[in-house]
Amino acid sequence: MAVSVAVQLEAFDVGAEYAQLRAENTRDGAAAMFVGSVRDFNLGTGVNRLELEHYPGMTERVLGDIAEQACRRWQLGRVRIVHRIGPLDPGEDIVFVGATAEHRQAALDACAFIMDWLKSRAPFWKKERGPGGERWVEARESDREALEKW
Repeated sequence: MAVSVAVQLEAFDVGAEYAQLRAENTRDGAAAMFVGSVRDFNLGTGVNRLELEHYPGMTERVLGDIAEQACRRWQLGRVRIVHRIGPLDPGEDIVFVGATAEHRQAALDACAFIMDWLKSRAPFWKKERGPGGERWVEARESDREALEKW
């Protein structure tokens, strides 16, 4: 099992991330991925820009802990989490989560688990800017409820 976490300003290449999960990995027959992108609306209003801040060091540790929890629940080969910070425009990718396993259900469940925990527990702060000004984005009740299934 290998876990890799990156928090970065730079855009990531989904194809390159997938290739990294698969490189010299002939044991795992399944790879599941999730890519989250900036939407141009939220809560009924337009979004022109999203800014993400984080707590350096702590954020990477929390993401690594979430990935390790997934590895304890399922037999995973590799887990890769990439999360962007800084200013992002609508359409840009924010997060990549990838997991490999011998079989698909473990990889799919691990991706969902990681995203549910990441949305509620990872120390990111999001500020949206739109036609009406700017506002901090709070965690949603639906994100908290998603944790209950795990």
